[in-house]
Amino acid sequence: MPLMVSISGIRGVFGDGLDPQILVKYTQAYGTWMKNRATQIGKNPLICVGRDARVTGEICSQIVSATLQSCGLSVIDGGLATTPSVEMAVLGENAVGGIILSASHNPAQWNALKLLNELGEFLTPEQGQEIIDIAESGTSKTVSYQEIGTYQQKDMLPYHIDKILELPYIKPEIIEKQGFKVVVDGINSVGGFAIPALLKAIGVTDITVLNAEPTGIFAHNPEPLPEHLTQITAAVADLGADIGIVVDPDADRLAFVEDGGRFFGEELTQVVAADFLMRFKPGTFVTNLSSSRTSEDVMAKYGQKVTRSAVGEANVVVEMKKQNAVLGGEGNGGVILPDLHYGRDALVGTAMVLQYLAERNKKLSEIRAELPEYFISKNKIELQEGLDADAVLENLKIKYQSEKINTLDGLKIDFAEGWVHLRKSNTEPIIRIYAEAKSMEK
Repeated sequence: MPLMVSISGIRGVFGDGLDPQILVKYTQAYGTWMKNRATQIGKNPLICVGRDARVTGEICSQIVSATLQSCGLSVIDGGLATTPSVEMAVLGENAVGGIILSASHNPAQWNALKLLNELGEFLTPEQGQEIIDIAESGTSKTVSYQEIGTYQQKDMLPYHIDKILELPYIKPEIIEKQGFKVVVDGINSVGGFAIPALLKAIGVTDITVLNAEPTGIFAHNPEPLPEHLTQITAAVADLGADIGIVVDPDADRLAFVEDGGRFFGEELTQVVAADFLMRFKPGTFVTNLSSSRTSEDVMAKYGQKVTRSAVGEANVVVEMKKQNAVLGGEGNGGVILPDLHYGRDALVGTAMVLQYLAERNKKLSEIRAELPEYFISKNKIELQEGLDADAVLENLKIKYQSEKINTLDGLKIDFAEGWVHLRKSNTEPIIRIYAEAKSMEK
């Protein structure tokens, strides 16, 4: 299995590409770069480390923490922690960076190094390339025994939740009055305890958690797609719950199940969050090229624009800063709220959507009925040996040259009543093929 090295992190199958030597190689390069950066920008040479519940997470975390210490960096180890909690910890601890051990939606045998800078954000492409260059050139440095960094453990979740509660538009007393009945799918990872803790903090007491134990043995395919979520859709219907909450293993992606047990969809997460926020803080919204056109429809109600970026959280964040956007996200269930931090965050997304339902006194099914209806198809093909993916995309570009073409990220073809986006994945050896239209037939 090939090692995937990109701005999205260092990702692979543990024991088959992502070996201890690889972890040391890239962590040491990151540590060398961060030690220099801490001096350059006058930051504490401290790194926050956290992991999802994958079976390999603990051993990977131990290797990473020890390697960072050997580079002269001190470590705060959050143990089991959501990706957004680690991102928030970097800010709260005034750290120079952070590392998250998580392969996001990839199956249990995968793991990854997700690298953060002093802003608690994923590295820019330029920063990431500098670290890759250090790793490949073998110029990483180890300090003497007198300079080894310190190590401490700290729960990162309470600070994260406290900062969500400080947002002026999150009002637990209003949510509490609604008496929401909620079902959570924890996917046997960190969302199984982080989402319930957030729910309790914002006034929800009737909570049923499926797959709550953080064993890292995922109860189903961890990507939050409808075909993987039959358990929670059935539970929401059977229990008469108001809403079901679904996250991926590191809880940066968020999807909902509406009352009655119908999958609400990860594509609509950012749309509802935007509809909520525009009522308090209107402004530009940024999403990626592979996300639903529903965003444009909703933002038009408020006279606000939508700007599109290349796929990938780092790309969305760069465009958000360029546009001074009040909100960003991705159609994979990502919600990025700059008032909190520049990272996809299932916890703040949950708080925003429940606040929206409480203030409008409406069910999620009623909210869906207000939205324009689109049908989206998300497919992928594995890259077979010898297949020239770039040539395939170039041929399609020529074939559909009469349509509106965007080559910012792969190839997006915009038709009058729909679109198709084809791109090579940064995280898997595949080509993703997304399409959207007004009917499933189209």
